[in-house]
Amino acid sequence: MSRIAARFADLKREGRGALIPFLEAWDPDGPTSLALLRGMPGAGADLIEIGMPFTDPMADGPIVQAAGKRALDAGVKMADVLGMVRSFRAEDDTTPIVLMGYLNPILSYGPERFCQDAAKVGVDGLIVVDLPTEEADMLLPFVTANGLDFIRLVAPTTDDARLSHVLSGSSGFVYYVAITGITGTRSASSDDLAGAIPRVRRATDLPVAIGFGVRTPAQAAEAVRIADAAVVGSALLDTLAANLDAQGRAKPGAVDKVLDQVRALAEGVRSAKVTA
Repeated sequence: MSRIAARFADLKREGRGALIPFLEAWDPDGPTSLALLRGMPGAGADLIEIGMPFTDPMADGPIVQAAGKRALDAGVKMADVLGMVRSFRAEDDTTPIVLMGYLNPILSYGPERFCQDAAKVGVDGLIVVDLPTEEADMLLPFVTANGLDFIRLVAPTTDDARLSHVLSGSSGFVYYVAITGITGTRSASSDDLAGAIPRVRRATDLPVAIGFGVRTPAQAAEAVRIADAAVVGSALLDTLAANLDAQGRAKPGAVDKVLDQVRALAEGVRSAKVTA
């Protein structure tokens, strides 16, 4: 059983949903980013998503775009992203790690080598935002061969016929993009989510995580009442950005402020009564 499957199984037995915070690798620099990563499990993260910086992140709003630019300005390479996970695994062998990003950097690195190296350092799953289902064979065989979970994105515009097609070959969990738009710009209503998630569940037995627009503890709690996990990214990156100096360096206490926010989100998730 993969770490992702094991974690969701444990949470189901506990009768609660998962908090999945997001951080951008090397935002604003390697040491700060690694400190955030190392601190997240203790602050209540159940799984963690790490963004792989890219110059043209088409699905990301201004907040995530700015985080990626800071990381690229700091000189991040794909090897540095994988190195973060290797360093994290020296201390934590249980928290699932998912890399989220775009296809171009993976192609530049080499799809087979990327999947091999990701598995070696302790990555558990991949989300490739701009990889169409019809082109998945350029990556999926290497993902499967190296025991990684391939996590698919579905959206409010994904109809029933397309839903089954998109979820073919997926594993780990399903990432439900709650809005038709870019990250960090608005939030979906509870009514919209309550109507959409059962349709996704009919198409898969995998856990469902809600992302894009989850910012507050109350919204995270609502997400896990309806689905299985809440993904929070832009809100955390916004806090980090607000605690950088004029040169873009982390101010004293910046990491603690982000981790305090993770704790508040985790409390919201843990307070939610899960009835499903």
